[in-house]
Amino acid sequence: MTLLELEDDLTHLTLAPELGGSIVNWTVRDSGQPLLRHTDSHALNTGLPGMLACFPLAPWSNRIAEGGFDCPDGWLALTPNSLTDPLPIHGSAWQQPWQVLSQSSKEVILQLHSTTPFAYRARQRFHLSAGRLSIELQVTHLAERAAWHGLGLHPYFPRTASTRLKAQAEQVWLCDESKLPTALDSLPAQWNFQQSAALPDSLVDNGFCQWNGHCLIQQPDLGHELQCQASGSDYYLLYCPPGLDFFCLEPVSHPVNAHHLPGRPGLRLLEQGQSVELGFALQYRVFQAGAPNS
Repeated sequence: MTLLELEDDLTHLTLAPELGGSIVNWTVRDSGQPLLRHTDSHALNTGLPGMLACFPLAPWSNRIAEGGFDCPDGWLALTPNSLTDPLPIHGSAWQQPWQVLSQSSKEVILQLHSTTPFAYRARQRFHLSAGRLSIELQVTHLAERAAWHGLGLHPYFPRTASTRLKAQAEQVWLCDESKLPTALDSLPAQWNFQQSAALPDSLVDNGFCQWNGHCLIQQPDLGHELQCQASGSDYYLLYCPPGLDFFCLEPVSHPVNAHHLPGRPGLRLLEQGQSVELGFALQYRVFQAGAPNS
């Protein structure tokens, strides 16, 4: 397996193009401290992007119900694509090898030509500079028949007892047992991250709406914080599994199962040759106790 390395003055990035165009590790150069969930050799050897630090979501994010979705030219059938979930999940880009389009000391561009579930081309650009990791994901529709597209990124972050999150949103989708959205509601107190707050002890696996694209992840125990900004993303998915040492904050262009929600919120109907993009930039900083929240 080929691993690619990028480095700036502060951080080090490792990519695995063949494993879904995924990030393996992003660490602080001086200390080796992981800024995303650490991938050890065992996790890497599983060959599963879901065991790594981050992977791309295209041409949709999260779960789709009812075995597919309607397009202008008819029904597009989908089949489950993960051993851990009964529904089609996270699109198809994360389960295919990507090719290296270009590489320099600070930037890598990866590309994927996919025919599943329809023809599209995906590109990811990773750029590293002064502790800032920028990820740009672009998808171009190549099929003759138009189809609905959505994008996202699935980063895993370390979690300790002192991890805090600030990410403004207005509403949250409540879910049923199958983790599909059932209703929009106001934010419960324990899920309100308008100001920096600790992550809840109970399970969170929900989509948050009317997000301004900014979030602050503070890691006092680990000595750093990440100031993040997303583009092309009005939603984020927050996944906090109880008792585990990671959580996910996923910038996404649409809510879960948007293909079956009224108005298909956040999805884009692309004709052949049309594109859609999503970006996510993460700025590493040393954590300073008592500093005002950004």
